Amino acid sequence: MKFSRTLIGAAAAGVFAATVQAAVPAEEAKQLGTSLTLVGAEKAGSADGVIPAYTGGLTTPPPSYTKGSGIRPDPFASEKPSVAVTAKNMAQYESKLTEGTKELLKRYPNTFRLDVYPTHRTVAFPKYVLDNTVRNATSALTTEGGLGVQKAYAGYPFPIPKTGNEAMWNHLMRYVGYMYKWKFDAYNVDSSGKATLATVGEVFSHFPIYDPKRTSMLGEQEVFSRSKIYWLGPPRRAGEALINYDSLNPMVQGRRAWIYLPGQRRVKLAPEVGYDTPNPGTAGGNTYDDALIFNGALDRFDFKLVGKKELIVPYNCYKLIYTKQVQEVVTPNHLNTDLVRWETHRVWVVEATLKPGKRHIYAKRVFYLDEDSWTMLASDQYDARGQLFRSQYVFPAPAYEMPAPSFDEQVSYDFVANSYSLMAHLGGYYGNTFVDPLPEAEWAPDSLTAAGVR
Repeated sequence: MKFSRTLIGAAAAGVFAATVQAAVPAEEAKQLGTSLTLVGAEKAGSADGVIPAYTGGLTTPPPSYTKGSGIRPDPFASEKPSVAVTAKNMAQYESKLTEGTKELLKRYPNTFRLDVYPTHRTVAFPKYVLDNTVRNATSALTTEGGLGVQKAYAGYPFPIPKTGNEAMWNHLMRYVGYMYKWKFDAYNVDSSGKATLATVGEVFSHFPIYDPKRTSMLGEQEVFSRSKIYWLGPPRRAGEALINYDSLNPMVQGRRAWIYLPGQRRVKLAPEVGYDTPNPGTAGGNTYDDALIFNGALDRFDFKLVGKKELIVPYNCYKLIYTKQVQEVVTPNHLNTDLVRWETHRVWVVEATLKPGKRHIYAKRVFYLDEDSWTMLASDQYDARGQLFRSQYVFPAPAYEMPAPSFDEQVSYDFVANSYSLMAHLGGYYGNTFVDPLPEAEWAPDSLTAAGVR
């Protein structure tokens, strides 16, 4: 009997250990602010000097910046590329290229190239985000086997990650400001090179946990992110609207979403908004959880923290984002390479493998997370046959006036259909513009009915 109780106790302890991931010891957390930045990046530069040491990021806007405009002048506009990576010399840089980047160089040897510029570690944060991140290092825990977060404050929950799930939560809870709005055009470019407008949208993104006045610990079922989207075009989509909420424990409080369809003149629950459901915002060219490279619950994949490596990735992409004419951006086969700035940065690599019994169009995903901001900069997605299906990139341009890292644009290349989707181009309108939070009534599902009269 005693032996049986011991077995039961051991089994229960094993389940608990698999359910709750402990924070790091206080001694290890002392690396933050010494050898590591306060969000967990390596302070030192790379051995070859290509990646500089972190000195606090870019916090001073250039003189040409107009406050509140949403347009951020390029602080590096006068710089020239250090090197151009092409199909001819890619072997020299192969260890620093994602599989998707190598595939693009091979497929389009005459037109695709990487203009690699000097690396600038421009990411910066408000003091309260940094302070809370340091607190989280010895406080925050994952629950539900890594699927939820508890005992966290409004900052990065796991600046010294030990698991793939912890790194993913850093991405999901990354700081990009408290409340901002943005307007975009989304285009699909088919195999013939024809660009078709998928949607025009205006988005309000709110991160309630990042209220600067807040000092309390976050609740496990608390909403950490919510967005409100109005589709303004093309005519067949105009008037549609969507609200969605994400919480810190999606296994207890899952994603909640509501959609307004003008033809039905009513708001309805939208449980399909998530995972691999085709995203109408890209005319079905991508999944809902492709947005921001990954969003939503972590329950369909096993996430492995592979480690860190140096990669050539899009970075400080002010020129691309603020190009006004989208026709200059969407060229056949790939984005206009004259507009894309690439730099060498250290990234965390996370491999996601589809769990047995779970369904998704991707059997494997590899994510590349910027060490300075925890933003996913690129990804490779594989189908059930193990073939490279899609690869995605984001084009960050930090909001130096806040300061805050800023996700601005995203592209997804489909290697099966030989097409690509520019999921959001902001240049024809304005960049991410930080605004006061909407009144709480504006986050109620019934508020979507106003979309029909916009």
